[in-house]
Amino acid sequence: MLLNRRLLPLAAAVLVLGGCATSTPPVENGVLVAGASGQTGKLVVEQLVAEGYTVRALVREPGKANGTFPAGVQLVAGDVKDPASLAPAMAGMTYVVSAVGAKSGKGPDRPEMIDYQGVKNLVDAARVAKIRQFVLVSSRAVTQDDNPLNKMFGDVLKWKLKGEDALRASGIPYTVVRPGGLLNAPGRQKTVVFEQGDTVTSAQTTIARADVADICVQALKHPEARNRTFETHTVEGPPVTDWRALFAALD
Repeated sequence: MLLNRRLLPLAAAVLVLGGCATSTPPVENGVLVAGASGQTGKLVVEQLVAEGYTVRALVREPGKANGTFPAGVQLVAGDVKDPASLAPAMAGMTYVVSAVGAKSGKGPDRPEMIDYQGVKNLVDAARVAKIRQFVLVSSRAVTQDDNPLNKMFGDVLKWKLKGEDALRASGIPYTVVRPGGLLNAPGRQKTVVFEQGDTVTSAQTTIARADVADICVQALKHPEARNRTFETHTVEGPPVTDWRALFAALD
């Protein structure tokens, strides 16, 4: 009997942890970032923290990610290829930002499994969790089947488009951001441009990853960004000061 009494607190703790996926209370302004360990995802996490959001980073191996994110960021184990791991990760969150992307043109982490199926798994979990807004970082040229990237990297743009379509069809308020070429450069150094129609252009369209992260965070702050899909790049000029107007001009 004495042994049983000693085990009671442990048993209670196990029960609480086991039920966390369904009983986790809502986190006001909580954001789950998928692809948080990637180059763009890390910047998204940093900017969300700077803006005062509560951030949960979805990573495959939390132990290896310790110390790589700002203080206060919660690391949660999960894999977008494993739907069962996403419900606990998303429990209690208000928003989702996905910056996932395939690392290889072939194999288990190919574009089909990450940019489409992985995104779809996130979307399905977000719908069940009643996520208020889902921001997806996609890519320019997803509607251009003859783009060389498709031949070079496992039809990556085609699969990204299917991932976008899954989100748009879900009924979740969404923002789909389609950046041009991504640069590892400081953000807010140029003018951010939004376009729609995914038109072919001969000009080189690039944007700093930090600016893409900025767009994702701003999209959560402005209702005008909801249910919008757009391409983006930067040009010489001053940084954006009126994000609301930029989003409001979109169809």
